[in-house]
Amino acid sequence: MGNSHDEIKKLLKASRSLLTSEKLNEDYNQIKSRYNIISEQGLMQRYDVAKSIEDEIEDDDESKYETATTDDESDNEKTPDDKKQGYRISGGILVLHGKEQTDLELTTDEKIAFQETMDEFVTEVSDLVDFNKLNVYTKNVEWSGKIIDYDIEFFFSIGEENGVYINSEMVKLDPQFLDFLKKLQTFYEKFKSKWSKVLANRKRTKE
Repeated sequence: MGNSHDEIKKLLKASRSLLTSEKLNEDYNQIKSRYNIISEQGLMQRYDVAKSIEDEIEDDDESKYETATTDDESDNEKTPDDKKQGYRISGGILVLHGKEQTDLELTTDEKIAFQETMDEFVTEVSDLVDFNKLNVYTKNVEWSGKIIDYDIEFFFSIGEENGVYINSEMVKLDPQFLDFLKKLQTFYEKFKSKWSKVLANRKRTKE
């Protein structure tokens, strides 16, 4: 019994010795000298995994921005037009798209048309609305936003897929909502008329 107790004590002492950093460093130094390993200072320091991940993310972001295409590059561009320029007008944003730099110049009539469009929507459709950008392309105008009253999104287009579209979930078809849809459809016709004239004027000016 006594011998067993002594054996257990010896095992515990040996375990503690192996787990001490002093013993580990001693073994590490023996390995280096035996195999002529040359290492930089700080090799035994703890590796910061989180910092390493952050560095990799930063490196990835930098390379992404360096290779991103600019508005002037047209070889691999898949949008209808190659260049674009945004303008903030009365709290809204109008973005002009085109092939040439002259296509990105905003006229006074276009600025007025955009201001009128936002004001008329608030008056005739809903005053609780968050507007998205209005995009003017060479042959199309697209505009969208969110109606807060009904938690629905609307989308206007006067190009090849012209029409008014809505996106929502579980909206009750009560008289108030049906009246809203009628107002939205009526306003779209005004929107289409106004911005079709803008596109025609931009084309005429360019020619």
